[in-house]
Amino acid sequence: MLKSMTGYGRREEIADGKKILCEIKSVNHRYTDYNIKVPRHYGFLEEKIRNLVSEYIKRGKIDIYVSIENFSEADKDITVNLELAKSYYNALKELSQELDLKDDISAVGLSKYPDIFSLKQKEEDEESVFETLKKVLVPTLESFVAMREREGARIEKDLKDRVLYMRTLAKKIEERSPETVREYRNRLYEKIKELLEDRDVDEARVLTEVAVFADKVAVNEELVRLNSHFEEFFKIIEAPEPAGRKLDFLIQEINREINTTGSKAVDLEIAKTVVELKAETEKLREQIQNIE
Repeated sequence: MLKSMTGYGRREEIADGKKILCEIKSVNHRYTDYNIKVPRHYGFLEEKIRNLVSEYIKRGKIDIYVSIENFSEADKDITVNLELAKSYYNALKELSQELDLKDDISAVGLSKYPDIFSLKQKEEDEESVFETLKKVLVPTLESFVAMREREGARIEKDLKDRVLYMRTLAKKIEERSPETVREYRNRLYEKIKELLEDRDVDEARVLTEVAVFADKVAVNEELVRLNSHFEEFFKIIEAPEPAGRKLDFLIQEINREINTTGSKAVDLEIAKTVVELKAETEKLREQIQNIE
């Protein structure tokens, strides 16, 4: 099944005391390009996310955004700056003595001064955090891939229809090609008769000229290779692995055979059919750029 390189997935859940948001979007790209954004203190997740995403996505420019908010207070540590607290205490005691004030210094009173207490994030276990993230990231990836597959199915149908139509065009050239030789022989024979008037026509010379012409305009080999490429096209589409790069190469080979056929065309009908084949090839090329 073909997959489009364009896709989008988003999911937000609360898991293990964390509010997690995952968003994935992708567009066409010749290779695989990941752009991963995570909160600064969760930078250790980037490589783990990249490895997981690579199991689901093989090609495209992929933007991944992850937001993690902690709802639980259990993941925070409160620390006391004892040296600073002592300095505040000594300063207040000195002030009380100098101004003959009531000495009512207390711990609660000291806690109101800046920087006595500080709240710090506890060190988190990397594997545990990643396992929690996976509970949201994996379903996001699954919905993202499903969207790519739906779009890929539409592209696949279009590609198959076009290749089948191109087959009929190639068949048209195959059937028309011998006619061009016969028509050339008849025109040549009549022309020579006209020039020689009542004299006999050299049949051997006519046959030689016709044979040279037939060899010059023969496209049998090109058509055989072209039909072989069409067969390979369907095989690649039906294969389970990503097909974009293979199809991109194959379309170049198809285009080469069509161009060679066109260069040999001396018949107006064949030339028109070749132009139509080229137009369909360009449409194929455009669609293939969307395939993973």
